[in-house]
Amino acid sequence: MALIGKVGRRDEIVAACPAARALGIHVGMVATHARALVSDLDFRASEPEADQALLDRLALFGIRRWSPIAAVSPSDGIWLDLTGAAHLHGGEERFCQRLQAFCRRAGFTARIAIAETPGAAHALARYGREDIGIIPHGGVVKALSPLPVAALRLEGGALAAARKFGFETIADLIPVARGPLARRLGLAAIDRLDQALGGKAEPITAREDVVIPAVERRLLEPIGTAEAIAQVMYDLLKDLAEVLQRRGLGARSLRLTALRVDGGEQVVAIGTSRPTREVAHLLRLLKLRIERIDPGMGLEQFRLLAPHTEPLDAENLGAILAGESTVRDPARLVDVVAGRIGQGAVFRIAPVESHVPERAVRPTSPIATAGSWPAWQRPVRLFARPEPLSRVIALLPDQPPRRFEWRGRSYTVVAGDGPERIHGEWWRRNGEVWAVRDYYRVEDEGGGRYWVFRRGDGVAGETGDLSWWMHGVFA
Repeated sequence: MALIGKVGRRDEIVAACPAARALGIHVGMVATHARALVSDLDFRASEPEADQALLDRLALFGIRRWSPIAAVSPSDGIWLDLTGAAHLHGGEERFCQRLQAFCRRAGFTARIAIAETPGAAHALARYGREDIGIIPHGGVVKALSPLPVAALRLEGGALAAARKFGFETIADLIPVARGPLARRLGLAAIDRLDQALGGKAEPITAREDVVIPAVERRLLEPIGTAEAIAQVMYDLLKDLAEVLQRRGLGARSLRLTALRVDGGEQVVAIGTSRPTREVAHLLRLLKLRIERIDPGMGLEQFRLLAPHTEPLDAENLGAILAGESTVRDPARLVDVVAGRIGQGAVFRIAPVESHVPERAVRPTSPIATAGSWPAWQRPVRLFARPEPLSRVIALLPDQPPRRFEWRGRSYTVVAGDGPERIHGEWWRRNGEVWAVRDYYRVEDEGGGRYWVFRRGDGVAGETGDLSWWMHGVFA
């Protein structure tokens, strides 16, 4: 297998498996040349964004497991700063063995190197003879000397110039004066050499571990009354609001965990329609959950965290201060109602681009903009699933029913309008290629108005079985 990527204006091989390299495929080869050389090789497009995302997840894992300072290197690797952390893993050699075993379990091959500088570790990990290499203190020059010039992370132009002037290894560069060497290879090559040898600092921009905002309270005495629990909730929310404000975030959900004296846990959660860090509003929602907390012999520890947050910037209050009328935000009312009857019980109906009525609507957030509705006349109450009608009397092919039975009751129709023909959505499944529904708006003797339809056009049998169905009720 070989991966092809865009390098400049041409497609080149950016990675190749050992079997492909044995057949003469190498990194930097033009893709057309590689295809001509080995036509039956598995060529696939590279995905640098996915590779970078995977390395980023590994770096984040490294921060939590191995070292507080970790970053993704400019190429296919990860830097870990083990300063002051190696002894926690049994020493440098033991850490390398454990790290390699972890990568093997995860399905990766890994080459690991430890050195005084990031550049030296990068060079030894990729161009060293062993899968694990540890450069002792003061041994950077000796360890890097036999490595090729490409180990210094030079650009293509600098590598071409090095070959032109006969520089093959890093040992060939070290004794050359910096001035002539810079004129031949460029200043970037000098910087890379100095960074690898320790003559110039190369700071690592560590990957930041975004921790879920959380606050905690440990009480001197256990509590069990609703008033005391509400006070702790208020204190926790004030602390959490400060954390969220420093990060520029608002909470969309909160999770409160209360630890009882006997070791049991009581967990309650709330959600909000919009990101917020307003203590009074969040406290009102949490108080609705106090009755669900069983204090037992007493609660001695509380932890409040915001597992779902979103950016929350400052609001423009100019119109409100000027006395202009503004549209009221229903988010607070929605949060309170949803807190009492459940998040899934409060929603708004939004239109969907579909001809089939039961597919033309969907539930959405109650504070979302519903969008524009089509001009078709639809019943106030549309059933999620049509209900069958029996004993229907109607004149085919296009007359509304004159009589039908629904839910055990007989209805006599005095007026009707239709049909409105709706064809099946053939792109969904084969059964709807010829499907037809003829919809009618009918009114019975008592003034009730209903939306019924017949399957089939009344002529061709493949369009439907001529059964009648109730799909909705008008006002």
